Amino acid sequence: MASISTAKENSEWVPRKRTLQVKVRGMWVGSEHPIAVQSMTNTDTGDVTSTVAQIIELYKAGSELVRFTVQNLRMANAVKDIRKALDDLGYDIPLIGDFHYNGHQLLTEVPSCAEALDKYRINPGNVGFGDKHDDNFRAILKVANDHGKPVRIGVNWGSLDPGVLAELMDRNTESANPKSAEDVTVDAVVESAVQSVNKAIEYGTEPDRIIVSTKISEVPQMVRAYQMLSQRIEQPLHLGLTEAGLGSKGVAASSAALSLLLTHGVGDTIRVSLTPVPGASRAEEVTVARQILQSLDIRHFSPLVSSCPGCGRTTSTVFQEMAQELTGYLQEKMPEWKGLGYKGVEGMKVAVMGCIVNGPGESRRANIGISLPGSGENPSCLIYADGKQVASVKADTATEEFKRYLEGYVKSHYSEVQKARVK
Repeated sequence: MASISTAKENSEWVPRKRTLQVKVRGMWVGSEHPIAVQSMTNTDTGDVTSTVAQIIELYKAGSELVRFTVQNLRMANAVKDIRKALDDLGYDIPLIGDFHYNGHQLLTEVPSCAEALDKYRINPGNVGFGDKHDDNFRAILKVANDHGKPVRIGVNWGSLDPGVLAELMDRNTESANPKSAEDVTVDAVVESAVQSVNKAIEYGTEPDRIIVSTKISEVPQMVRAYQMLSQRIEQPLHLGLTEAGLGSKGVAASSAALSLLLTHGVGDTIRVSLTPVPGASRAEEVTVARQILQSLDIRHFSPLVSSCPGCGRTTSTVFQEMAQELTGYLQEKMPEWKGLGYKGVEGMKVAVMGCIVNGPGESRRANIGISLPGSGENPSCLIYADGKQVASVKADTATEEFKRYLEGYVKSHYSEVQKARVK
């Protein structure tokens, strides 16, 4: 059974400090800059209208970089129109072109595509085979260097460079203590990434124009690959499972993998590669990525509502409906609060608790919270702010009353005007 080594269990895992920073359009990635959220479209890139619409949807959900596939000449020719449409609408979003097999041809034959993109993703496992591998890799890098664009060297174990894998398998066979085929594959993923970074630098790419990823679909192997990679290079790292999966499986796997790495300082951009439910919004993966960062207290984007799961003491659905309504309310209010310059409101902690067992304690620990009575107690709902009870309200008006107190709390604690008056 595969195991995940942690810094505590494995003293050899000391992540190399990410000293390099890469500029992607107007955005910095790496070093001390905030960990960025990235996503990828699933539209036909050649369909400019639908692709632009989805890029805007992802951006509004919080994606700070957006990637799309560039598969053929039709798609390559559409890239300049995608960039123009976004610029005309006022969306200054960094765009990343995802290339497999023929990127050297498309970027060379369609210079408008090369110029419009802000970063190129290269997969060293399928950039070319045999003698063509290095020639094609060099050709993409030349275009990137000529246009001053950064690249992401993205290794996937599902499309791993067969030459690197074969070499390591041969060495393993001759070893006195051979590893499992799975472990050798993880080694090969990392080795392909490191070799590709070194070749890119040899071919004239500046070290601070390279981002690297080693994506694997299994959590233990993915974590181990990034642990090893983090020791060997200084370039920023893009984290993610290759295919996280559908629904709760994808959310759980991504949360587990990313958390193990992010809590040890590994990772500069992240993507949650969820399989979308047919007809569902692609932006779900962005929401999950942001919630992972916020749950780890790494970045804050919007106040989150903590609420209890409910039990036999909470036979009423009032607290569930209240938690749901307040979550939507906070999301709707955030643009307004940002526009008013309310600094720090995105980190506000809100609690909606269903009964008196943990309700008062959890509500006191939040910035502002409400504790419902559950079943059988006095039917009053207690509101707390900064650890103190500030009100007692009836259940039938509790939601609107709590919103009123919440609005007042935001104005008094995050408005610079109010802060100045208090002083």
